[in-house]
Amino acid sequence: MKTKEKTKMQAKAKSPVRVEEKSDNQNIKSKSAAKTKVRVVNKIAPARVPSAGETRKAVKGPRAPQFAYMKAPGVAHNFEVGDTVEVYCDHEKNKERVRGWIRGIVVQVDNKLVAVQFRSNVFLTDGWMVPDRILWYPLNSEHIRPVAKKSRKKEEIIPEY
Repeated sequence: MKTKEKTKMQAKAKSPVRVEEKSDNQNIKSKSAAKTKVRVVNKIAPARVPSAGETRKAVKGPRAPQFAYMKAPGVAHNFEVGDTVEVYCDHEKNKERVRGWIRGIVVQVDNKLVAVQFRSNVFLTDGWMVPDRILWYPLNSEHIRPVAKKSRKKEEIIPEY
């Protein structure tokens, strides 16, 4: 049968410590009149060492995926700076505010967002006009789509003057 012996640190774990406070106006008086404050100090106990029967088993193995996706996350469209896109938003058309598709140019692409700049005034959903005419959209938003490039089969005719 094992008996636990208390170490010196555990035996003195919660011993009161007396602190004497001296005030500036204190005249020489008897020591019994001096104010004493008792403060309990918790001393740090030594680290606990596990016994032979309490070994901790580390479980190592492949990590389970954090999220279960129905399909792998991917970008539906690969946008690049300079691409022409169409965006569904509030904008000005013939000096009237309308909600519909408007063409813009991609000016910045992030890991998650696409910045599109327009030639006409655009508005936020709460009604404010955007001063720099740039709106940010997530890459997987249904309100942004690429514009199919038209093939130019016609030769540009340069008029002679």
